[in-house]
Amino acid sequence: MTERPPQRIPNRQLAALIAEAGFSNAGLARRVDQLGLEHGLDLRYDKTSVTRWLRGQQPRGTTPALIAEVFTRRLGRRLTAQDLGLDACAPVYAGLEFAATPQEAVDIVSGLWRKDSGSQAELRKIAFTPAGLVVPSRDWLIGRPDDKVARGEPPTAPATALPAGGMPGPRVAGRAPGPAAGRAPLPRQRQADRSQRGPGYRVTAGDIAALRSVGELFRSLDQTYGGGHARQALVRYLEHEGEPMLRGTYGEATGRRLFAAIADLTRLAGWTSYDIAAHGLAQRYFVQALRLAQAAGDRPYGSYVLVTMSRQAVYLGHGREAVQLARVAQQGMGAGAPPALQSLLHAVEARGHAVLGEVRACTASLARAERALETSRPADDVPYWARFFDEAQLADEFGHCHRDLQQYRAAAQHAERSLQLRGKAFARSRLFCRVVLATARLGLGELEQACALGAEAAQQAAEMRSARAMDYVRDFERRLEPYRDAAAVRGYRDRVAALG
Repeated sequence: MTERPPQRIPNRQLAALIAEAGFSNAGLARRVDQLGLEHGLDLRYDKTSVTRWLRGQQPRGTTPALIAEVFTRRLGRRLTAQDLGLDACAPVYAGLEFAATPQEAVDIVSGLWRKDSGSQAELRKIAFTPAGLVVPSRDWLIGRPDDKVARGEPPTAPATALPAGGMPGPRVAGRAPGPAAGRAPLPRQRQADRSQRGPGYRVTAGDIAALRSVGELFRSLDQTYGGGHARQALVRYLEHEGEPMLRGTYGEATGRRLFAAIADLTRLAGWTSYDIAAHGLAQRYFVQALRLAQAAGDRPYGSYVLVTMSRQAVYLGHGREAVQLARVAQQGMGAGAPPALQSLLHAVEARGHAVLGEVRACTASLARAERALETSRPADDVPYWARFFDEAQLADEFGHCHRDLQQYRAAAQHAERSLQLRGKAFARSRLFCRVVLATARLGLGELEQACALGAEAAQQAAEMRSARAMDYVRDFERRLEPYRDAAAVRGYRDRVAALG
């Protein structure tokens, strides 16, 4: 006899969620197709496809993750393919989870490091998803602090086994108790353990100081040469040094400092990924840095991660999400933030309003940013990561906002001021500001000056490994198109062609 194919089991989990979301079968199929388009996928599902899923057929490829994201957006809580009764598949949204516990956060972020440090080019092609910003920022804002991050106890040798009968054996007179009695390991043993970073490795203040120093090194390389120069080395450092520390042994105070240092490096890994246009990967690093900052109990740094996420949203044209992220950061910090940090938070909100063309809201945010910075004092307790935000940076934010609002005279004034005030160490930021100034000059009809400034920026961009730097230059060149027959533009193109 011929065996009958196994009978499929109706998917009651999916049916219940469809009812909760208020979807029709056709409506769910349409939303999955639309989400697929965001990821460059041509999916042609219809109501019949959904009927088959309800009857127990498993969709293939990345579709289960896409279906889960459709429900996540609709219901406002993170759902996985398994929650829908579907098979797990390629993790399109892996890394966007805001972990429930610090150790779960370690598992998620270390998985990202391992995948990214290999030759997984596909990971760097994952698309940015605006909906992936909602749940993490909400969970950070309203989530409860982690009660405990400490892990393990100081490594000690196991107790001596009792002999048969359960009574201790005789003690040898004159013999000092060894490590089994609780004495610390010998220095040579400790040195061997520290070089191995094996199970039970005890994290020290020196380890955390090293993490901080590494962060300063990579920040300097990124700002001077672009994110593409050292990004991979940073990720490998996190994989080979950061993960063993997170899985080591540490008390509560040391653990908080460890999570804070790793959060900073993870945000930087996201920032350098953003700079090379790996936007989906960068988004995942930012979400995980946000969760690590929560484990550290560092609310101000969490707000800075949200600022970073807002900047990426601005760059990608998602102004509404950028404004929302900046406001969540403001809510999370409250009125007690140092004036320089308040200024940063308002300036980033202004950038989102500018992308949306909201002149009044942008102007109001810039005014708040300006007032806050005016009240700052050298004695203020400003976190190390916010010390870059000074008059030069605020002028830069003004310049970008006025450029986006096509207020070119104001844009030129602020961009010039930023370039005068900002040190040469901030090479990439100066490049961006120079392109803003070139664009403003072009908008004012000063073609020769615009082309001269644009050519300087193009030369700097050619010396960096920064997709953002090249994008700024290309944006300027697109604005030159209406003047392509002018002598100044032909001269610009000749100078840029010579760089190649």
